[in-house]
Amino acid sequence: MYEPTHLRTFLAVAQTLSFTQAAQRLGLRQSTVSQHVRRLEDAAGRQLFTRDTHSVELTEEGEAMLGFARRILEVHEQATAFFTGTRVRGRLRFGASEDFVLTRLPEILERFRHDHPEVDLELTVELSGILHERLAAGKLDLVLAKRRPEDPRGELVWRDDLVWIGAERLRLDPDRPVPLIVYPPPGITRARALEALEGQGREWRIACTSGSLNGLVAAARAGLGVMAHSRRLIPPGLYPLPDRAGLPDLGKVDFVLVHGRRPGSAGGAADALAAAILGGGERLRRSDG
Repeated sequence: MYEPTHLRTFLAVAQTLSFTQAAQRLGLRQSTVSQHVRRLEDAAGRQLFTRDTHSVELTEEGEAMLGFARRILEVHEQATAFFTGTRVRGRLRFGASEDFVLTRLPEILERFRHDHPEVDLELTVELSGILHERLAAGKLDLVLAKRRPEDPRGELVWRDDLVWIGAERLRLDPDRPVPLIVYPPPGITRARALEALEGQGREWRIACTSGSLNGLVAAARAGLGVMAHSRRLIPPGLYPLPDRAGLPDLGKVDFVLVHGRRPGSAGGAADALAAAILGGGERLRRSDG
């Protein structure tokens, strides 16, 4: 009833909220992506997206289809691997940025280990900038992290708004420097925050620096200052600052999967984990809180 190709296309659109970006990820024409979604909607007898010239959003039925599509594809891939005898094995060095500490990434990794017991998964959690450096040095095989605006590499998992967040009762004094809560260099959100404030001519000061997301969140909840963060990954207890705060726009941020260059078993394991992350990517945007 539900064609796996159509389900994969549906997931790509749901994760990027863009038919254009989904087409780029899948290597398809945009018209083909639209056709796949339309055929899936015909099969389900429900509209899965509301779309106009400016935005794409999931309907209530589309949200329900996310879970079904993910499970159908997981079973389909398990059956294919079983009957073709293609078992993924080897050592896989996977790096994930601090942004995913509070998401359901562990569920995806647990499922991957269950499906691929012969893969030795080695996880590194670090800042996006450091992960990209380690990948380039051949110390990682696959990275899930933010992408610098000028960097074209990587397979887009999703694109999000970068926003200013802080404690609910936080109020900024327009006559005083903006208190910033930031990762240390080479943090990508740190660089974006400083560039935006300097471009606006707004003074700033560092109120807290931590290489741990939990450390930054604790400082922000205590009202020490503001931090730049992905809108869909806002930790519990923190909120986007209103426009009246007068802070500059931070633009968009891309979360991508980037493969290393190590051939052999690591490449096959990396491909399998990348497929699992892309298949369950919407779970990365939902924190446990």
